[in-house]
Order: sequence, then structure tokens, then C-alpha cells
Amino acid sequence: MNVLRAVVCVCLLVTAGAVAAQTTSECPSLPASSGLQWQSLVQRDFILCKATAADGREVLSLTLSARNPELPLNRALRQEKGSFAGETLYWYQPDLGGQQPPGYDTRRITVVKFDKNRFAQIALYAGDKSELGSLQTLAQGMNLTPSAVAAGR
Repeated sequence: MNVLRAVVCVCLLVTAGAVAAQTTSECPSLPASSGLQWQSLVQRDFILCKATAADGREVLSLTLSARNPELPLNRALRQEKGSFAGETLYWYQPDLGGQQPPGYDTRRITVVKFDKNRFAQIALYAGDKSELGSLQTLAQGMNLTPSAVAAGR
């Protein structure tokens, strides 16, 4: 009987953890139609939100921080223009030291300063050009949660 209780408790904890990962209040809300789910890591000085597709692929990551990530964004790798949190941005192909692994042409990264000492680093890992466009549109429409902004992350 005690073993059964322990198994039930473990199952409930695992389920609660999975639900918390899907409904993380620190991460921007995702449209239900996107089929994406957040997994998050909340630390004292940053929030990391990773969106995964139904097949388990990470397709988007968003890091909110009070520190500038000082990521070098090479103008030669500049691609599309966009926006996030009301700020204009450019998407860049990541600088991988000249390497171009499979899927490189649909990877994008950017850094946005959206408030005094508040930064967002966004990376997209699209499977194709169509998914890239969808992810860029999704990022453009994201609203930052009041708790994440208020916490100064």
C-alpha cells in the first residue's frame, strides 16, 4: 500500500512539473495554434524560455536579462528586419566560425534592448523557410509578462 502511494505521489509530481513547464508565467504566452510548449529556467538574474515543437525539437529560445549578452552580430550575416517588444531589430544568421551545419540557413539570432538595462536574446531553429517565417511572426507578436519585466530580468 505504501509503495502504491509513493508511485502515485511521484506520478503527480512529474505531471505537475510538466504542466508547470507548459504554463510558465515568466515566459510570454504562446498561441494555442502554434503547437509549441515552453520549458523554462528561472534564475536570479535571467529567465531562459525554450519553445519545443510537438516532435520535441527546440525551435525558439528566449533569454531575458538585465545584462547585455554582448553577442557579436556580424553585419555580413544580417538577414530579415523585424521587431520585438516594440523595438525594431534585425535577424542574423549565427556566426559559427565559418561552419554551416545542416539547417544553418534557417537559423536566426538577435539581441534586443527593450527597456533600460533589459535585454532579450532570441534564437530561432526553424526546420525550413516557412517555419522560419512563422517563428519570426510569433516572436514579433510576443508580449512580455509583467512579472518578468517587473523582476528586472
